[in-house]
Amino acid sequence: RNQMKNIEWVTGNNFTVERGQQQIEELISTWEVHESWLHWTEFLQEEELKDSTRYHYRVCWSMPTRRKPIPRATASIYFVIEISKIKPATLPVEVFFTLESSRLIHRPEQCQFNEKWLKDIIENKIILMERP
Repeated sequence: RNQMKNIEWVTGNNFTVERGQQQIEELISTWEVHESWLHWTEFLQEEELKDSTRYHYRVCWSMPTRRKPIPRATASIYFVIEISKIKPATLPVEVFFTLESSRLIHRPEQCQFNEKWLKDIIENKIILMERP
């Protein structure tokens, strides 16, 4: 059963940068990723647009091991939380994310996160590093 997992997002009028970061963590906790993956989340910037304000975050993933406690490569997922200046502030924020090295925009309520995406990013980086 491939059911979309999403969370109840904060409304525009209750949004804070910290709350956004907590909610991204909450969403990630619904993803099925192996426990050996570690990640950290950081707020990057606020972007003012004509019709909305966008808050940009980065979640950096790695899979350290006992043999290699410092991973050779990491994979980043970039989140945007958007608050409309047109729609009522009582509506939930809009959320989307992109994977490092991809322009495809994912919406949490429309796509099932796939751990393989993280593995592919890291494997591709390692291949590039090993090229002569």
